[in-house]
Amino acid sequence: MIINEKIKASEVLLTGIDGEELGIVKTADALAMARKLKVDLVCMSLLSSPPPCRLIGAGAAKQEAQQTRQREAKVKEIRLTPQIEEHDLDTKKQMAERILKSGDAVLLVVRVQGKEGARAKELLESLVKQLGGSGRPKTGIQLSGKQAAVQLDPL
Repeated sequence: MIINEKIKASEVLLTGIDGEELGIVKTADALAMARKLKVDLVCMSLLSSPPPCRLIGAGAAKQEAQQTRQREAKVKEIRLTPQIEEHDLDTKKQMAERILKSGDAVLLVVRVQGKEGARAKELLESLVKQLGGSGRPKTGIQLSGKQAAVQLDPL
């Protein structure tokens, strides 16, 4: 986020404090208006010309910048084998539920050797069904070479 004097464009598309459109204004005039109202001039995007800018209360600009950087969801991988014991499967399922409830995505991966592909797919289908209350599949079950995988995103 670019604030006040760091905005290098000659003109900006200005939006007022209450969200009213003020039109295209010279950057110097927008900065003068911001100083007069004791607020910050914040550039929202550099991708358009002229760049859209808003007048925002001094503390609100920093707070808004923090919220956008706050936290991105991570993808955490849980590895399984087709011949997993029931108790181990329950442990992995609980781990996946915890990860999904914390807001991160889970990638369930089953290592496949030989003709275990069908068993691996069944295992993933049952896990996706059991974890339906915590997450939903982002993709279908993908069988590729030596592994079968499915990604679950949090609800």
